[in-house]
Order: sequence, then structure tokens, then C-alpha cells
Amino acid sequence: MFDIDLRSRDPIYQQLVDKFKQLIMNHILEPDEKLPSVRQLAEELTVNPNTIQKAYRQLEQENFIYSVKGRGSFVQVLESNVASEKIQDIRKDFEHLLKEALFLGVEETTLIEWVQSVTKKAKEVSEDD
Repeated sequence: MFDIDLRSRDPIYQQLVDKFKQLIMNHILEPDEKLPSVRQLAEELTVNPNTIQKAYRQLEQENFIYSVKGRGSFVQVLESNVASEKIQDIRKDFEHLLKEALFLGVEETTLIEWVQSVTKKAKEVSEDD
């Protein structure tokens, strides 16, 4: 289910967060589906349980999952208004970064290449699943 890249610049918890988001948004993990326990996933991936807990906590803060005391963590129903708000936040961040890059002299063609590169990598990751 998960491939952790120990050589990645991204921390392990962030790799987990990104992977869970991808699985949820692509409907591989369905709403109300139970996630593996912190202990179970930590053993499976041979990582510290605190790392798993940190990833779950971030996912919960971002409304991708919810926890039920004594029962575990579950996939949250993605409401269209929550997704819409998140998309607006991403757009604002994206615009800010684009303006900053342009101010620093990055050419428009380079920015387009960056977007195409990220898109290609994201598609490759989706196809690997």
C-alpha cells in the first residue's frame, strides 16, 4: 500500500500524508473505511509509531480522516464545499509562488515546464498504484 522513500527530502510523515490524500481523492480509500491502526502501520512500514500518529493528526486537521476513540481512524466524507475551500487555498498559494518566481526572474516557459514535470510525476505515481 505504501512505499516510503528513505532518501526523499520529504519527511516520512509527509510522504504518508500525501499518499493517504492521493488514495482518498482517487476513491481507493472510501468514506468511513477504517485505516490501519498506528501500531499496525508502524510495524508494517518499520517506522516509529509517533511518525504514523503525526501523519494521522495532520490528516485529521485537514479533514481527510476522523478518529473515534477506542475504534480507530476512518476516511472522512469529502464534502464538495470543503474541497472547494481547499482548492481556493491552493490557488492563492500557487498565485503567490508564481508571482514570487516571476519577481526572481524565472521565465514563464520554465514555470510551465515545472508544472508539466510535477503533473507527469503525479500521474506516474497514480499509475504505480
